[in-house]
Amino acid sequence: MSNLMSVGSLNTKIKSLLEATFIHIMVEGEVSAVTYHGSGHIYFSIKDDKSSIRCVMWRSSVSKLKFKLKKGERIIIDGSIGVYTPRGEYQFIATHIEPYGKGALAVAYEQLKLKLKDKGYFDTHTKKTIPKYISKMALVTANTGAALQDMLKVANKRWALVEIVVIDVLVQGDSAAGEISRAIAYADRLDVDAIVVGRGGGSTEDLWAFNEELVADAIYDCQTPIISAVGHEVDVLISDLVADLRAPTPSAAIEMILPDSNELLYTLDERAQSTKRRVSQIISLKYEEFTRLRAEIIRSSVLNKLINIDNQFSKLTDDFNSAIQYRLTQFDTRIKPEREKLKDNFSYIFHKKSGDISSIKIKFELSDPNKQIKFSWAQINLDGKKVSLDDIKAGDEFDVL
Repeated sequence: MSNLMSVGSLNTKIKSLLEATFIHIMVEGEVSAVTYHGSGHIYFSIKDDKSSIRCVMWRSSVSKLKFKLKKGERIIIDGSIGVYTPRGEYQFIATHIEPYGKGALAVAYEQLKLKLKDKGYFDTHTKKTIPKYISKMALVTANTGAALQDMLKVANKRWALVEIVVIDVLVQGDSAAGEISRAIAYADRLDVDAIVVGRGGGSTEDLWAFNEELVADAIYDCQTPIISAVGHEVDVLISDLVADLRAPTPSAAIEMILPDSNELLYTLDERAQSTKRRVSQIISLKYEEFTRLRAEIIRSSVLNKLINIDNQFSKLTDDFNSAIQYRLTQFDTRIKPEREKLKDNFSYIFHKKSGDISSIKIKFELSDPNKQIKFSWAQINLDGKKVSLDDIKAGDEFDVL
């Protein structure tokens, strides 16, 4: 009976044997079941075409898992065997998990991208418009990085009037995503016109903080227009897809959102010249219109109307006089012969009548009693007075002289 063991002893020996033998192993299989526990642990199983094994990933390791386990997904697990002595059950304790055939970061990226797309984080109608002229902006980046110096240099060259607030954050590492998300929320309360979140180039692992859901949430919830400027042009990160504007590099972000002062001055000069020409043209047109209206007012004034009436009256008078003179000339031409004829007639009649008058005069003179007395008549006096023959009555005595 020396080999007799209790159940507990047997499970303890099995635990010691398995855990000592399988300290660090890698297993490949298909996820057949998965549960994300409220405690933060993940309980799942993997299988192949012959068998399966239960697995667990403790919360401390889950925090480093970049992607989410899904049923049917083929994975590679790195870990060890653990035995739960009270029930004599063993399981695979995973410390690291990679997707089979591709990196965990690539899978995590695609999973988060699909999740955020379904939530509407990439919808164009939710994108805010970047102001045309920015007077104040915040830069969320590492103050020791070359990206910050590049952005400041470009900003000073293009638009030196802009006020810049630099918010220093870690841009890589496990705590970077938390710092970046908090910095974005802080910048959103600074009353700036725009926020630039960025860093220079690096590996996928270096840039991973900008692929975290925490940062994506902060960008989406930000009320201030936000520009993602991370890495190089070939790097397309989750922050690029969620932001209101994606810039290929940090320096390009500044070029995209800040106007070029030299170009603006040139444009202003052109507009000033154009405005000057336009104002001159308007003044010329208005002066012509003023001149026309003034002439029209003068033409329509009472004094001008009186002058016009007087001029018309004078013209009518001149026309009338000319017409009369013309008619008189015509009449004079026609009357002159008649006048000469009449004159001749008058002269003839005058001479004739003058002869008649002379004859009558002679006859009259011959018939004048006074002349008759002188030549053949006598004067009768009655009582010393000259009387006619009719005054003598029978028996009167008169003297005949």
